[in-house]
Amino acid sequence: MGIGTSIFLIAFGAILRFAVTTSVEGIKISTVGLILMIVGIIGLAISLYLLTQQQRGDVVRDRVVERDPRL
Repeated sequence: MGIGTSIFLIAFGAILRFAVTTSVEGIKISTVGLILMIVGIIGLAISLYLLTQQQRGDVVRDRVVERDPRL
């Protein structure tokens, strides 16, 4: 799950939790919104953790190109 998907889940969950007032029989929409927000927050935390782990490595990106002096 990427950062964009996580933010979308958080926003969509917040809309369901705080803005939707209709009711569906057998399903509490506010609970579904809360679950989506929690999943989005967990996904965002994991995505940011993995992003920082990738940037920690010391990578040397020097390239040496040797040309033939006869050309």
